[in-house]
Amino acid sequence: MKTKGGYADTDWGQVHYRINGGSGPWIGLFHESPLSSRVYEDLLPALGRHARAVAFDTPGYGASDPPPGPGFEIPDYARVLAQAAAGIGMESPVLGGVHSGASIALATAAHLPAAGLRPAAGLMLSGVPLFDEDERAAFLANWTPDAPIDAEGSQFPWAVERYLRTWGPDVPQDMLHLAVAELMRVADRYAWGYQAAFRYDPSGALAAVDAPVLLLNAEFDRLAAKDALAMDLARDARLVILSGLRGQPHLRAPDDFATALLDFVRDVTDPEGAPRT
Repeated sequence: MKTKGGYADTDWGQVHYRINGGSGPWIGLFHESPLSSRVYEDLLPALGRHARAVAFDTPGYGASDPPPGPGFEIPDYARVLAQAAAGIGMESPVLGGVHSGASIALATAAHLPAAGLRPAAGLMLSGVPLFDEDERAAFLANWTPDAPIDAEGSQFPWAVERYLRTWGPDVPQDMLHLAVAELMRVADRYAWGYQAAFRYDPSGALAAVDAPVLLLNAEFDRLAAKDALAMDLARDARLVILSGLRGQPHLRAPDDFATALLDFVRDVTDPEGAPRT
């Protein structure tokens, strides 16, 4: 089935999403900052053969309307994204996300009942940002310098250097282009979601999850060291590591990522999408 785009109305305006699949369990995916649902383009068709898979653009990124301004917190983003999920009719979804998207998935799961939806059937988290206070302070201070936007185009080599440094010099050119293009379209507000994620401590939400949790990560992901802590915090967690990957498993190995996620979805939902008891 072909991936389609759509918009859901929320308190912050419209949230853009991509969807693939017409039946089966619901899967909702949230991307890392400051990118968009485009990071799941290769993953959605594989998921859509067995489920109804939706990838959202976080408010302020991709084609979603931004928050009213900077300074909103991850639970604020989550409330709006739960409204978007309700607008699509995503009952008992498996919610998942990468890095800041993992925090958003956790917080959105907590907001589903208030949006009129049944609780999440499970959570898939890839690189949970379980920072200590010093790490959090360092990211807040250093990770989001202003983009050098000028008529000479200084912002473009700046963005390329940023992703070569953070994703590695071996990053495939198509991944590099995607990341730079998505950053450039929101360069004036790219820090908003980042800063919200750095201020947010997902440990309490993870410990409170009353549903199975899949920790699905790349072996050498920047946040791989946090997987052991996530395993300790979650009540019912399992860990799947995609070996040999530097990071970005949803982009570098979408077929393997989809297989692991679908195995989890089948384990926690019945063929109609209801949670298994």
